[in-house]
Amino acid sequence: MYAAVEVSLPSTCRADRDWMTQCDELCRIVLHFLALETKNIRNSINGWLYPSLTFGTLLLLWWLASSRGYLSEQFFPTPAAFVTGFREELASGSLLRDTLASLSRVAAGYALSVVVGVPLGMILGTVLGARLALLPLLNFLRSLSPLAWIPFAIFWIGIGHGAVIFLIVIAALPTIALSTMAAVAGIPKVYFRVAQDYDLTGVHRLTRVIFPAILPQLVTTLRVAMGLCWLVMVAGEMLAGNTGLGYLIHDANNGLRLDLIVVGMVVIGLLGMLCDRLLMFLTRLPGIRWGYDR
Repeated sequence: MYAAVEVSLPSTCRADRDWMTQCDELCRIVLHFLALETKNIRNSINGWLYPSLTFGTLLLLWWLASSRGYLSEQFFPTPAAFVTGFREELASGSLLRDTLASLSRVAAGYALSVVVGVPLGMILGTVLGARLALLPLLNFLRSLSPLAWIPFAIFWIGIGHGAVIFLIVIAALPTIALSTMAAVAGIPKVYFRVAQDYDLTGVHRLTRVIFPAILPQLVTTLRVAMGLCWLVMVAGEMLAGNTGLGYLIHDANNGLRLDLIVVGMVVIGLLGMLCDRLLMFLTRLPGIRWGYDR
């Protein structure tokens, strides 16, 4: 039988081994962090590079078609005419005035739709009686074109700011409420069982269980609703407004100013893209990001 011999390392060797282990762990952490940062930078560059290439290609095709005579100026303005019209509207101050008017209407109508539509959708998703009573009405309003309300908006409110906001709310509120209700209906039942185990009912269940669970889908709903608000805003300002970018397009159409029509279209598109980009930042919040990382 051989006796077991315990070999003890000197204290300096153990210290060196611990130091090397800590260095190895630190290197792994640094490399992991650099990999994440590189991925984020690459995604950020791609997020701007590909759209820039798309729009650059469209501008190049527009210029080529106009310069070579494939696109007649009688039917669509040239890039030079667009730039001239943009400078003209910007110098006169009307473009800034119309832009601010449209932004204020979209912001007011959108905010009112969200403040009313999200809680309403959460209630419809949890209270059966409310869902049975209001679901047919919301589906009716969602199926009806907001443009059908323009005569009543003019009769009730008059031409101007209030009529356009009314049309935006009529279009966006049912969409937000129904989408929120659908998101609540898609919550796994285990969430409600856990809430029942912790005696979470009423407002506490809405704020601590239901609302956090639907946040990822709610952000998507808000983005869709924002695009709908801009769409209805243009039509509303054309027919029930006296200022704004939609009215600018309508007035330019009456004056056969195709260049100003394109100016209004471009500004509306850029503002819509900017609003959507701002809403996309919500997806980076810790309470929402989990729904987009799957």
